[in-house]
Amino acid sequence: MRRFDLSPLMKSSIGFDHLNRMLDTAFAEDGGSSYPPYNIEKISEDDYQISMAVAGFSPEELVVTVEENRLIIRSESLPENSERSYLHRGIAKRAFDRQFNLAESIKVGDAAYENGLLVVNLKRIIPEHKKPRQIEIRNGKSDAVHTALEVDAA
Repeated sequence: MRRFDLSPLMKSSIGFDHLNRMLDTAFAEDGGSSYPPYNIEKISEDDYQISMAVAGFSPEELVVTVEENRLIIRSESLPENSERSYLHRGIAKRAFDRQFNLAESIKVGDAAYENGLLVVNLKRIIPEHKKPRQIEIRNGKSDAVHTALEVDAA
């Protein structure tokens, strides 16, 4: 299936490509599986967090990688314990591969696993040359007059 890259159109996105993700889901061959469920939270102006419900997996079975501008979280299957016999198995433990498109300004921090949740911290880092800055408006007269006025005001 052909994928459409709409990232050049998403210059105003803060970190996540919502339209691109919706199109990926619509054109996905598996119907856009939502497993495992996850949250994307804005912690502060420049900090974000992805929390993914991975109950039943151990930290050794999870792999978090960053490739170019993509965060990839996948499960790595370990041999199943064949000693167990389930009467009902409601906790899904199937393989998954979840990918998140990141804006160029988003950097992946650390990852932690606690109480069945995998938490990945993200930070928006804007280079100095892209940050907004205020430009001083000079008077139409010479700089010497402007400097003299600044000295008198002080």
